[in-house]
Amino acid sequence: MPLFRFTRAGGLSRKARAHSPLPWIALIALLLGSAALGFAWLAGWIGHRLTAQSFTDSIEATGPAHPGFRRAHSKGVCVSGYFEGAPAGAALSSARVFTQPRVPVLGRLSIGGGDPHGADNSARVRSIALQLSSDDGQVWRMAMNSFPFFAVPTIEAFHEQTLAQTPDPATGKPDPAKMAAVLEKYPSARAFQQWARTAPWPDSWASTEYNSVNSFWFVAADGQRRAVRWQWQPQTPLVAMDEATRQGADADFLSQDLQQRLVAGPVRWNLVVTLAGPQDDVDDPSTPWPASRQQVQAGVLTLQSMQSQEEGACGELNFDPLILPTGIERSNDAILAARSAVYSQSFNRRERERARGQETR
Repeated sequence: MPLFRFTRAGGLSRKARAHSPLPWIALIALLLGSAALGFAWLAGWIGHRLTAQSFTDSIEATGPAHPGFRRAHSKGVCVSGYFEGAPAGAALSSARVFTQPRVPVLGRLSIGGGDPHGADNSARVRSIALQLSSDDGQVWRMAMNSFPFFAVPTIEAFHEQTLAQTPDPATGKPDPAKMAAVLEKYPSARAFQQWARTAPWPDSWASTEYNSVNSFWFVAADGQRRAVRWQWQPQTPLVAMDEATRQGADADFLSQDLQQRLVAGPVRWNLVVTLAGPQDDVDDPSTPWPASRQQVQAGVLTLQSMQSQEEGACGELNFDPLILPTGIERSNDAILAARSAVYSQSFNRRERERARGQETR
């Protein structure tokens, strides 16, 4: 995921893409890939053994290939609506999204995993990706998850975790000993496992809370910089599914539920920004900040419509969390830089596969 200002704000329908010239697609892929790799090299995480390409290869090796789809969070739907900023957000950041009366939003709701046909009731992680396009021509993209912290603290640990999820050719399943070694080595991985076992299963995308996980800097109009993390806190009340309800749910219950809710009216989340304390680790996403930290409500997200990811414009977007407007800056979190580069690799590969007609159903 590159740190640069080239964006694909509009997106093309499946029909329009079929008539798009291949050189244009190739040029887009080249621009995205070159910028991301250059940034990742400057970030210091690409070395002789671990690169954006090899990391993406490792992710692909954890499951069957699905050409033309995202390498992670492959199953999802497109959504659209708007964001309304609040004065508290404008006091922290000079980004136009906090002062523009209504900012158009294009996004995607998804589940974890690399199977575009996976069952919603078996996916522990849910995600939201958004693009906010303000009237000053700037774009804010974000990719957020339902887990509150990252499972591991470093890129190397992230790669170890990914390799541990690779199926053993002899059994077709990951080697439990390799994952046990990761859990033994990293306390945050054990804490994440505990979250996965004990956190409630919301009955809807609309009632799920989403977290930035990584930290960023908000820069106010007077130049003051504050380290922040943010959440989308649902206005839809949480209804937790018990085990029997979850096991009996339809494989596509999340999209079915969202469609029914949107027929009745919009769904909304509050943007809640958490301010780091003096001792909080800004650059380690595996370290939660204390619940006592100051929080401000910076705006409200309203989603009004849903489309399939095959026909919706979100399928054409790389939701790079480092595409940021003036007033929001990246932290030095190396995992954030790695996510950016790997997202770009995934985007490039699926665009090439689509251009070659390799996309699977």
